[in-house]
Amino acid sequence: MSVGTVALLVMILIAYDDRVRDIWSHRVVADPFAELSSAGHQVSNALAFAAGVLRSQSLLHAPLLIFAVAAGVLTIFMLRT
Repeated sequence: MSVGTVALLVMILIAYDDRVRDIWSHRVVADPFAELSSAGHQVSNALAFAAGVLRSQSLLHAPLLIFAVAAGVLTIFMLRT
């Protein structure tokens, strides 16, 4: 739903503002395959960064993670009986 909202906002901006329309037309009409390749590279970089952050956070907070998992397991066993 939020992607649709952003798309609607961009379409409204394109319809009302000439500057946005010019930028959009230069990016999309100029070379769409190059833009898709660039977007794919940016998404790949963002995912690699997020994976690195998750890895470092999990190493820093390992005792808390173990405690949370153990508490969840004990809660499940407690609710079963």
